[in-house]
Amino acid sequence: MEPAILIITLLCGMLVSRVGLPPLIGYLAAGFVLFTLGIEDTSLPILQQLADLGVTLLLFSIGLKLDLKSLFKAEVWAGSSLHLIGSILFFVPVLKLLGFLGIEQLDGFSFNQLMLISFALSFSSTVFAVKVLEDSGDMQSLYGRVAIGILIMQDIFAVIFLTISKGNIPSVWAFALLLLPLARPLIYKVFDRVGHGEMLVLFGLVMALVVGAWLFEAVGLKPDLGALIVGILLAGHAKSSELAKSIYFFKELFLVAFFLTIGLNGLPTLADIGLAAILVALIPMKILMFVYLLTRFKLRSRTSLLASFNLGNYSEFGLIVAAVAAHKGWLPPEWLIIIAVALSISFLFAAPFNNNVSNIYQRFQSKLTKLERHPLHPEDRQIRIGNPRFLILGMGRIGSGAYDELRAKYTGEILGIEHKQELVDFHRNEGRNVVQGDASDTDFWVKLERAPHLELVLLAMPHHAGNLFAVQQLQKLNYEGKISAIVQYAEDAESLKESGVHTVYNLYEAAGAGFVDHVIKELLDSPPELVPGSVVASSDQPNQSAINDTTSESPS
Repeated sequence: MEPAILIITLLCGMLVSRVGLPPLIGYLAAGFVLFTLGIEDTSLPILQQLADLGVTLLLFSIGLKLDLKSLFKAEVWAGSSLHLIGSILFFVPVLKLLGFLGIEQLDGFSFNQLMLISFALSFSSTVFAVKVLEDSGDMQSLYGRVAIGILIMQDIFAVIFLTISKGNIPSVWAFALLLLPLARPLIYKVFDRVGHGEMLVLFGLVMALVVGAWLFEAVGLKPDLGALIVGILLAGHAKSSELAKSIYFFKELFLVAFFLTIGLNGLPTLADIGLAAILVALIPMKILMFVYLLTRFKLRSRTSLLASFNLGNYSEFGLIVAAVAAHKGWLPPEWLIIIAVALSISFLFAAPFNNNVSNIYQRFQSKLTKLERHPLHPEDRQIRIGNPRFLILGMGRIGSGAYDELRAKYTGEILGIEHKQELVDFHRNEGRNVVQGDASDTDFWVKLERAPHLELVLLAMPHHAGNLFAVQQLQKLNYEGKISAIVQYAEDAESLKESGVHTVYNLYEAAGAGFVDHVIKELLDSPPELVPGSVVASSDQPNQSAINDTTSESPS
């Protein structure tokens, strides 16, 4: 491979990243630059092979993260389906009108061709949406989960199209693939035994490219569909998240090749750029359609607007659809370039709009709230917490242990907050007062009722960023009580104290002390030796509990 390909791709990706945009825009630009230097797609067949691998691993990764139950929620499956239909009904006449007005790229297009373009334009970018949600810390928020669910449904629509576009009648052996779930116990046993590191990566590649892509292609089905289904098959395993992280960089690297091949198809003309700009000007209609549909499913207008702006762009899957259509001769090749340019421009506008969506909501709040339907969605109503004395954010092992210690030693109401519904149900069955909510989500704090007699907040979430964010939100609510948090690293403790946390509890240090206490009690007959200057509590004095270690001043 030409060294210039790697150097130019790296430089373009770095330049785009410096201005806060997804590197894939740089990769598209690198393809255009390489084309001007005389490098064409047909001269680099290996690049196309890598691009195909990237798309296959992308679908496999989506399958690994797919929670099938989330797709059965009305706002997800019905919202995405209705938006797809609405987008096609909107784009087809608009594109037809543009053809009548003299846009040469649309002149003489058939209804089927307009349908194909409209279908490609209906998708929103999974890559962009995930990046925005990760940067804002809203992946587990309601609007984030709704947006991701809709994106997965769109991805499924794209895979169905890719399968149909193959055009071949599947072999009769394709019915044997229905027995694939029966092999799940055997696959899971292998999954358990591959360990970690390179063996885990190799296992993932075999499952995606052999069991998924190759096996499905052998019986006449689309390889990408096989990768998605095998990913879904593995999604229930405890190591599925680790596998997704292990193959992440392979997927990202191969997708670079996909975006390069788009640019290597040719340079956009001024007319192509003009048409792409017109297509970008139509994106507000996509956003408004999402807002209207999501409020019909009783989501709050704020939740609907946040999710809609997250989906307000064009998609890399639209490029994949256009690439297949161009390869089949259903669309002229220049449409691949037009959609690529429209995708890039849509990202340029989507980034600042997503950063300012809260201000946009404040400006149009009175009009947007008129769209809401009551009673609101159960997950989008105001969070009623009663009048607790103690609040625990994060009800994992540490949070539930703290809850039990507080309940045993102090009077007053205790409330736990946990974002996983299955954990909420478990704690309620155990008699604990727990409500669902994600304290790392800005929306949670907007919907939270005030608790005037709250004395102590325990931050027991597993991630430092979530705990730090919760402290900032408590300060915005003018909370004046005590705050304590768990940490894993010393530098985290410092940043929390600087932000206003009164005391911190280092898990690793506490684990070491607890381990020694356990060894002394279980294995050593004699009492511990005294270090000069140390003081040992009498044997009849009870051990200090973990919850008391977290507070500098115990509540009375």
